[in-house]
Amino acid sequence: MPSSLRDAWARLRALLRRRWRLAVGLLLLLLLAGAASVGFAVSGDDERKSFRLRAAIPPAGPGFALALYQSLGVRLMPGHQVALLSNGAVFDAIAADSGRARASIHVLLYIWERGAASDRILHALTARAPGVACRVLVDDFGSPDFVETVQPGLVQAGCEVRIFRPSPAEDALARNHRKIVVFDGRVAITGGFGARDNWLGDGVHGEAWRDANIRFSGPAVSEAQQAFAENWQEAGGALLPLEAFPTPETAGNASAAFVASTASPVLTRAERLSQLVIAAARKRIWIANAYFVPTDAILDLLIQKASQGVDVRILAPGKKSDSKTSFGAQHMEYGSLLERGVRVWEYQPSMMHAKTMLVDDELAVVGSINLEPLSLTKLEEAALVVEDRALAQELAASFGGDCKHAKELTHR
Repeated sequence: MPSSLRDAWARLRALLRRRWRLAVGLLLLLLLAGAASVGFAVSGDDERKSFRLRAAIPPAGPGFALALYQSLGVRLMPGHQVALLSNGAVFDAIAADSGRARASIHVLLYIWERGAASDRILHALTARAPGVACRVLVDDFGSPDFVETVQPGLVQAGCEVRIFRPSPAEDALARNHRKIVVFDGRVAITGGFGARDNWLGDGVHGEAWRDANIRFSGPAVSEAQQAFAENWQEAGGALLPLEAFPTPETAGNASAAFVASTASPVLTRAERLSQLVIAAARKRIWIANAYFVPTDAILDLLIQKASQGVDVRILAPGKKSDSKTSFGAQHMEYGSLLERGVRVWEYQPSMMHAKTMLVDDELAVVGSINLEPLSLTKLEEAALVVEDRALAQELAASFGGDCKHAKELTHR
């Protein structure tokens, strides 16, 4: 095809994608607005579409592990090493682990845009050892200009690149919001980050978003690899080779389980997991979440826990939220929570994009799950559930530090 025709086709394709995204964006706004005004559809009065966890859930330990397996089909396994990666530290970890990789590097992101953050990842992938396979999967809606501005450099670096559900998708709202990077099937990173310059920095100054991610090794890496593999396969990729699933390392002291959630017309693992973790709380449940518009069932569980004397705290974005619709909707949820003793903060310096849950003294969740309608029903999501006292202490300190940069709301 002549270059002039290729350029014309590229411009037409970009225009069509942007118009498609505008339509989808309007649908997202309507969905969030509807959730705020009439209540989340799948958690209303229709019991056929509503899931409320009624079973008593044990706290962290063997009882919780059994409850997790019965509810989500994943096992909380020992032998993990975990490290919290705040803000721009995630790019340092990606660069270091890319340099250590000897077999494969797999990257799945929702947002990937041209800029300094993208360049850091591209440089790390380009500099990987000879013979290391590189597979990259990016969501089409979350990364509108990726094909034109980023993909060529990855292809030049020898990476196989695929686009998840190119427009127009059969279900325009069913996007891939997972953030997964796996090295050699032995080390993985997940959390809330994207390859965009907002995620550089310290989360306090300038336009640097506040986020939380986790690097881990151990048996759960195989489940993270499987989650990448199923999305890769849907995007037209081949099955991953046997060496992508090595015998896991078990040298760490933490227990962990990787949870992958996918769209469901009735109930997702994201909803199940959120309710299960809250129900396990006995002393505290501290939640940091980028879009706090939860289902009625989750709200009722939080109120129930507060009434039982559990220390319930919510940290949500302030006026620098990147979604004004979500920011307005979250305020409609605060009243009943504040009345029952739940403490609520709004982060002030920048967009608070983390998705973490801290329960009692050793149970934590770090991932991509937002407590809002799309994440709990339509989006591909991922999270790591961890039982580890050291990580819990680090998350508690991080939460406390964030609250120093946040405004606590009071009941009027």
